Formats: sequence, C-alpha cells, structure tokens
Amino acid sequence: MYAEALNTYQVIVKNKMFSNGGRLKVNMGNIYLKQRNYSKAIKFYRMALDQIPSAHKEMRIKIMQNIGVAFIKTGQYVDAISSFEHTMSMSPNLKAGFNLILCYFAIGNSEQMKKAFQKLIAVPLEVDYDDKYISPNDDPHTNLLIEAIKNDSLRQIERERKSMAEDYIMTAAKLIAPVIETSFAVGYDWCVEVVKASHYVELANDLEINKATTYLRQQDFNQALETLKMFEKRDSRVKSAAATNLSFLYYLENELAQATNYADLAVNSDRYNPAALTNKGNTVFANGDYEKAAEFYKEALRNDSSCTEALYNLGLTYKKLNRIDEALDCFLKLHAILRNSAQVLHQIASIYEIMEDPNQAIEWLLQLISVVPTDPHVLSKLGKLYDNEGDKSQAFHYYYESYRYFPSNIEVIEWLGAYYIDTQFCEKAIEYFERAALILPTQVKWQLMVASCYRRSGNYQKALEKYKVIHRKFPENVECLRFLVRLCTDMGLKEVQEYVTKLKKVEKLKEIREQRIKSGRDGSARSRREGNAGGDSGGTKGERLSARLKALPGTSEPYESSGSKEIDASYVDPLGPQAERPKTAARKRTEEDDFADEELGEDLLPE
Repeated sequence: MYAEALNTYQVIVKNKMFSNGGRLKVNMGNIYLKQRNYSKAIKFYRMALDQIPSAHKEMRIKIMQNIGVAFIKTGQYVDAISSFEHTMSMSPNLKAGFNLILCYFAIGNSEQMKKAFQKLIAVPLEVDYDDKYISPNDDPHTNLLIEAIKNDSLRQIERERKSMAEDYIMTAAKLIAPVIETSFAVGYDWCVEVVKASHYVELANDLEINKATTYLRQQDFNQALETLKMFEKRDSRVKSAAATNLSFLYYLENELAQATNYADLAVNSDRYNPAALTNKGNTVFANGDYEKAAEFYKEALRNDSSCTEALYNLGLTYKKLNRIDEALDCFLKLHAILRNSAQVLHQIASIYEIMEDPNQAIEWLLQLISVVPTDPHVLSKLGKLYDNEGDKSQAFHYYYESYRYFPSNIEVIEWLGAYYIDTQFCEKAIEYFERAALILPTQVKWQLMVASCYRRSGNYQKALEKYKVIHRKFPENVECLRFLVRLCTDMGLKEVQEYVTKLKKVEKLKEIREQRIKSGRDGSARSRREGNAGGDSGGTKGERLSARLKALPGTSEPYESSGSKEIDASYVDPLGPQAERPKTAARKRTEEDDFADEELGEDLLPE
C-alpha cells in the first residue's frame, strides 16, 4: 500500500495551510527507503530537514542519520561520513558512531577508524550501574525496595542498552583491529588499551579472548594458547571463559590430560558456566565414563536450557549407553530448537534405524537431503534402506545420485554394477567395475568382473583380451588362468596348451606354499610339545631324525612329480551364476521313459 500512502501524503503536503509538512516528508522518505529508491529518499529527507525548525534538534539528528544510511546504501561513503560526523558532533549515539566506523572501514582510512572508535567508546550510556542495586545495610525496607527494582521494566531497558553498546563496541573492535595496524595482534592491543581507559573496562577481557579466537581461525594454535594462558590469574568469570577455550583446544589436539585439567579449572572458577560443564563432560566422555559425562551435560542444561551443545552431546551419550528412547527424546527436543540442523536430522534417522523402524528412518533422511541435497553418504544410506525394503527402483535412484556426487565410493559402485547385472545390462555394469578397478588397481576382483561382463554380453574377443591383460598384471591368479583355458578351448585357439601349462605350474606353486605353511604350523606345534617334554627328549631326537630320513626317497629312487594328475580348469564366475534364459521351445523330458527299450506290439501301432 506504499503507492496509496505516497499519494495521500502528496495531497496533504501540497496544502499550504498544513504547517507540519516536514514531518510528512520524513514519512515519504522512509517509504522510498523501504522501496529501495534511495535517491528519492535522500531528496525528501533533505526537504524535511529544510522545513523542520532548528528547535527540534532531536528530530533533525534522526533525519541526518537516515540520510547517512541512505548514502551507505548507494555506496556514497564520503557523503555518509559527513552526515554521521555532523550527528556525532551534535548528539553522539551508538548507531551513528558504529555507522561512521563502517564508512571509514569501507574507504580504508585507518587513522579515522581509530578516531571514530574513540568517539564510539566515549558515547554516554545514560545507564545506572550495578552499585545502585546493592543494599548498603540490612534495613529490610531498603532491601525490599531494591528487590522490587532489580528486574523492573526500567532495569530491563538499561540492560538492553548496555548489551547493545557492548555488541557495537565488540563488533567494531573485531572489524577494525586487523586493519588499523601492521598486524591484527597490534590492532587488538590498541583496541584493548582504548577500552580499558573507558567505562567499558570489562569488555577488555572479552576482546583478549576474541583475539585468541582469531588466532585459532588463522590456525596459529601456539599464539592462541599463550593468549588464553594469560587469564589464569584473572577474576573467576574471565578465568573460566579462558580455561574453557584452553580445554577445548587441548581436546581438539587429543591431549586429554591437559584438556581435563583446564576443564576442571573452568568448572571450579565458575560452576554456572554451561560451556565449561559441557567441556568437562566431553573430556569424561572421551575417557569412556558415559554415565558421568551425562551428569555434566544435564548440569549444563540446568544452568542454561538453551545450551544446544550440551543437549546434542547428551543425546550421543545416551546412544552410547544404549538408552535409545532417551537419546531420541534429546534429539527431538534439539530438532524443535534447530529446525534445519543436518547433524540432528542425521542422528534422529540413525536412532530410528537402530530401533528397526526403516520407514521413519527414511522419512527423516528425506528431510535431511532437503537440507543437504548433495551429501553422497546420506544418499547412499537412503539407497541402502530402500534396497533392504525391496524397493529396487528407489534404491537405484539414490545410489545413482550418490555416485554422481562422489564417484569413488566402492560400496555404491559395487551395488550399481550388481544392479545392472541383475537386470541383464552387463554392458552398463562394465563402466562401474572399470571405475572400481581404477580406484583399487591392486585388487584383481574388479578386473575379473569387467572381463566376466564382456563374456556374459557375448563379446568373447574383448573378454579374452581383458583376461590376457589381467594375466600380465597378475600372472599367479588361478581364476584368470582357468577362464583363459576355458575361453581358448571354446574358441578353439592354439594358445590353450600354453595356458594349461601355466595353470599347472601356478597350481603346483600354490600346493607347495600350502604344504610349507602346513608343515610350518606342524613344526611349531611339535617344537612346543618337545619343549614341554623336558630332558627325556634328548635320547629320542636322533631316532626321530633317522626316521625322518628313512621316510624321504633315496637318491637312487626316481622322483615322482604330482603334475601328472588331471588339471582342474573349472572356475567360479565372480558375477554369480548366469540367469536362465526363458524357455520357449520344446519341454525338456525330465524322466526317462520306462518303456523306452520295449518293442511295441502290432496291436498298439497306429493303423
């Protein structure tokens, strides 16, 4: 309804008798700002500024701020700076000061950023400090009055104003610290010194901790540790925050002893710090004491019911303890808070899978892929669940999607290859088995599957070539040689004898190896028995040795090779038995006719 509002305002403003046209033009400027028509918004704000008398100082300051915001939206930072500078000189406030810092940051003027930050720090907060809410004596009337005003509406406004000021100052410091000096550490130190000299002294510690966090983002763990360790002798609240961060750092580096020490320090410094209690629970969880970890997570939630980390970890702990219903309850509560959290959705689906409720698991996984549509592991999990339910078409859809996003998952590749073989499309299965052979070139299984696909699809020449390639790479593979013998025999090739000889040789080597392994095992067992026999075994050792020598063939006797036995050229198809073709011709006679050898009498013959 913006157009109708503007038309109405235009009619009123044109009336010369109406004395408050300037105020209406402010409203028109606001509408144009909402419509992102920034040039018209600035025009109407300036017209309003001309019409509003200088006695209305506060109104004029607010219009100047709006003009500055409109200039920021159009990227005219220099004009915006002049508006905010005027505002800060006439009536300094937090929003104007913060916007001024943003404008100087946008044009890259580090010196002016410092000055603007100092102006922001100097803005009067007009808030009564906590001393007013501390009773000076034990007078019951005074105590009752203080209790009454401790949380009244005025106190809540003061808290909101103070919180807003702290947010602006912290955000501004984080923004300008990396750019106002040669390094971000020096910039942070400057901001900390300025803050310490103001009435926001308690923010200096938060800035120091934020400095350590920035070191972490830059993966400079040593500097982060040094910065945090400086807080060990500070007051309890800051010490607890620093110790919590240190504990988490050591936990990430898998130094559980140090992580436990700092977690204890954090909890002892501030028992009501939910982050400290969560970290303590994490260290106990890592040591395998799940019951105790659950207690720490529960305590963290009692102190702060919105601590999502503690609730998530409590769910994981119950899952470890096999208290599935309680774990599900935790994750469902968390889902109510974090509607689109992929981790929470995954955990709920996983729990339903443990509870053997595949339909619910599928439903939650479908919600999960609406949040992370390209996660290949979630897609393959959906494919597996549908496969277990017997829905091959849906299983194929999700496995194929998973393969598209991550074509190196062997399980997915194997399933897709097997699916095409089951549906008699061996040519399509070749693509997947070839990729598997590319990923795992040392495993002969995948290459044999490729060759078997060629053979099943009737391309015997390609199959033979593939088997030859496999034989060159894996000359001692018995299965490959058996396939080669069988193919060469079926195709009537002269090479069959060569492969038969190689097959005999490989089988002989295999047999010798097995005998050596067996004799090695027997020998080790015998030596253990001999060791247990004690000193009376000395006399029998020579007899055993002579008996063994007698058992060996003599030098004059001919040595008989076992190679003359029949070669087993049978093989097992790695793709499984071939599907039977549909029978459309004459029915096979299953039983022999009992009267096949008898002659029929003339009376039984047809006339």
